[in-house]
Amino acid sequence: MRERKNTVLLFSKLPEVGLVKTRLTTLKDGIFPPETASVLYHCMLFDVVEIIMEALSDLELEQGPIGELSAGGDGDDEAVFDTYELVISTTPAPNAQAMRKLFEDAGAWPREFEVIVDEGKSFDEHYNHAFDQCWERGADCILSMGADMPALTKADIRFGFEQLHRLCNVPGGGIVLAPDQEMGVSVIGWTRETDFSHTGVFYNADGLTVLPAYIKYAQERDLPALWLPPIPDVDTMQDFYHNVTLVHALNYCAEFDDICPPWRTAQAFDEMGYHDIIVAPNGLLDPRGHIDK
Repeated sequence: MRERKNTVLLFSKLPEVGLVKTRLTTLKDGIFPPETASVLYHCMLFDVVEIIMEALSDLELEQGPIGELSAGGDGDDEAVFDTYELVISTTPAPNAQAMRKLFEDAGAWPREFEVIVDEGKSFDEHYNHAFDQCWERGADCILSMGADMPALTKADIRFGFEQLHRLCNVPGGGIVLAPDQEMGVSVIGWTRETDFSHTGVFYNADGLTVLPAYIKYAQERDLPALWLPPIPDVDTMQDFYHNVTLVHALNYCAEFDDICPPWRTAQAFDEMGYHDIIVAPNGLLDPRGHIDK
């Protein structure tokens, strides 16, 4: 039986005041004190980690103790046993120990995880360095994301790996991606055999945003790309308002469905005074007089 190692690579900063979610703060064009943005990011980080851990446990339970049958590269069926791990990548190096302590101080977690340090002169290089470390650790599939996505669900993680496993026996591999709400990408991943990197994606010389840059990179290499449902993140105030509605809806839906709710973030929104988002009426609508009479 062959083992297939699956890695969730989570990129995260420490929730340091003045260094996270600054676009939500008065340091830039937001409305919150930097301390508030730090607490919110802290809650989102813990919620996202818990959601990932629960999803990986579900995947292990769904697989059962003997693995599954997967088509082998030579056309024969071979038994494949999937293992799953969470790797948190942070920077700079001194923050790795601080990240471990952040989680240790919070108490017990459903499963263990690793913390690595990504380095480079640009975000492209940091991302590539983190991926390289996961390949060196033996990963066969990597699904990567950020920690500012409180609307992430267990189903997103499960489907991400389902799509990656479809690519495992495709010659040359392929990528999976989930767009965010602003022409970017919230989840990206590929298989070990895939000739792909982040170079020129986040710092694109042609001015492309992240989503079309990834697609262009895949097209140039004739690589398949598999779609994942969009997952919004939280960068701007508009993102914040959107996620308030999503998070509270998810917490209610969790009473009736198999959802790991982002309860910390929901509590933070409530404490910030944001439970309902009320928008002013406007007249920028298509005319309906001919329909409504």
